[in-house]
Amino acid sequence: MELLERKELRVTGVSHVESFTDTEIIVETAMGFILLVGEGLHITQLNLDEGTLVVEGHLTSIQYQDGGKRGGRQRARGVLNRILK
Repeated sequence: MELLERKELRVTGVSHVESFTDTEIIVETAMGFILLVGEGLHITQLNLDEGTLVVEGHLTSIQYQDGGKRGGRQRARGVLNRILK
């Protein structure tokens, strides 16, 4: 992951974009889920074959949720749902 001046974020290991708005993006990676929060967020590049994602906008928060070995995706969704409420 590479963050440039809180305006551009490059992420590798991306397997799925769970959801996105101009204020929140939830991304599933090989290491678990990432919740990106900010203003004017937009995905400028997404290549799931290569596992790359580029997001532009003003990023204010990056939160990580490990996928874990047991029920990783379901557990991460539960945690992210609580965060988003």
